Amino acid sequence: MKWEENVRRVVPYTAGEQPRRAGVIKLNTNENPYPPAPGVQRAIAGLDAEQMRLYPAFPEKTELAAELAAYYGIGTDQIFIGVGSDDVLCQAFVTFFNSGRPVLFPDITYSFYDVWADLYRIPYRRQPLDEAFRIRREDYMEEKSGVACGGIVFPNPNAPTGVLMPVDEIEEIVAANRDVVVIVDEAYIDFGGTSCLGLIDRYDNLLVVQTFSKSRSMAGMRIGYAMGSPKLIGYLNDVKYSVNSYTMSYAALQLGAASVRDADYFRKSCGRIVRTRERAKEELGRLDFMFPDSYANFIFAAHRSVPAKEIFERLKENDIYVRYWDKERISNYLRITIGTDEQMEALYAALAKICG
Repeated sequence: MKWEENVRRVVPYTAGEQPRRAGVIKLNTNENPYPPAPGVQRAIAGLDAEQMRLYPAFPEKTELAAELAAYYGIGTDQIFIGVGSDDVLCQAFVTFFNSGRPVLFPDITYSFYDVWADLYRIPYRRQPLDEAFRIRREDYMEEKSGVACGGIVFPNPNAPTGVLMPVDEIEEIVAANRDVVVIVDEAYIDFGGTSCLGLIDRYDNLLVVQTFSKSRSMAGMRIGYAMGSPKLIGYLNDVKYSVNSYTMSYAALQLGAASVRDADYFRKSCGRIVRTRERAKEELGRLDFMFPDSYANFIFAAHRSVPAKEIFERLKENDIYVRYWDKERISNYLRITIGTDEQMEALYAALAKICG
């Protein structure tokens, strides 16, 4: 079949399982266990069906962009909105990583990065985390690593480890790489970390990406956004409008704006998850798990004597789903999403039986 010789082949990203049965405790995809803000519920009821026949407005000219700009204290020309942060990151790869030099990202990180790099024929290099799963900032500085890179991307907190890099260390990386774009993926920053957003006015090569999928309980709505200098955002929009001008649905734009307005609920929901996470650290420690300190809505844990794959499979038998990767360096770790207090109590009880 000669036509297959011209097919662009990649190994796709593998998402966590999505069981839909009643009674399943789903702690494997880092979804928020609480519903969206009450303001979102009211906005759903107020959606105008007549608008569905019309193309939606360009995202940067919408109420959502205005609400985000007001919330973060930046201009609407510093915001790019996409269909989830995956869409935003993918567009950023296409836009900014074209030098022919390798893009750098950690060896243990969000597993979509190498998929996009392979898809768009972008050379890349995985920089190893240290033994405590921390990013070594010197690995991203040419004068120390000896690597001339074509761009940098990493999550903060990192995924799946949950380890947070301080803003001053991020600034060192950005300052040492002024000739390339540095992307900081802050999907989990709202669970106790400090955003590096304050750096975007000093560094026009820094792009900060966030999402509504985790802290705002809207994974099903697919809303992500990037913040950076007007020049960076302008280039992103040029690429987006060369592919699809109408990326965001009318409903997503309306409901996203309602979510940003409901700031009280947002803060309380994040606080609930942080409190449950801190208790989970205590309970998992008592059950003889070890883990790096997490600033995300998950914990990356390994038991000291029972293999992760065995725990993963036995939890599934109890209708409790966590995330497991059979990969080098992390094959004995499980990523456990923070659920409700009731869900976590069920998890602790099951782990107590499994781990003895």
